[in-house]
Amino acid sequence: MFTGIITDVGRIERIEQRGDTRFRIATAYDMGEVAIGASIACSGVCLTVVDKGAGWFEVDASAETLRRTKLGDWTLGSLVNLERSLRVGDEMGGHIVTGHVDGLARVVELEPEGDSIKILFEAPEGYARYVAAKGSVALDGVSLTVNGVDGARFWVNVIPHTQAMTTFRRELLPLGTAINFEIDVLARYVARLQEWQA
Repeated sequence: MFTGIITDVGRIERIEQRGDTRFRIATAYDMGEVAIGASIACSGVCLTVVDKGAGWFEVDASAETLRRTKLGDWTLGSLVNLERSLRVGDEMGGHIVTGHVDGLARVVELEPEGDSIKILFEAPEGYARYVAAKGSVALDGVSLTVNGVDGARFWVNVIPHTQAMTTFRRELLPLGTAINFEIDVLARYVARLQEWQA
């Protein structure tokens, strides 16, 4: 489980095709404190550390993960939002994020708004009903507040601090960019309860 508060931006150093795809990710994390088998959210996808060394770790991604997320688009040098799993007693700074990506949102429009960037997204098909104004959404693993919704489209404002600490920078988000999208777990269960009551 995660909170959507990014603590490092890693970089893809190696991609190896096996039965699954293995990625080596460069990181500033002290890997002496990270166990083999630990979970790290990589741009919002919960992945297991299968190997590690000073300044890097490796994860395997299955064909299903590559289909459902943007990991299949990663290339050497791609930047990756990183968050280690939540520990009991940690500050809950964002919202509950599982690392189970629902689909891909797309960047539709970007515009400056003060020092922030207002980003308009198109939700994945079938998921717009889970997005609510002033609710939370995880985008590439970043916990963001939804500022407004219009049909299948929604927008967020990314403050300068978040721009500096994540991949949500204007130069990294050309129109049409695919973004890993995870709905708020509370919205998921409320919608499921409504289905049972209908």
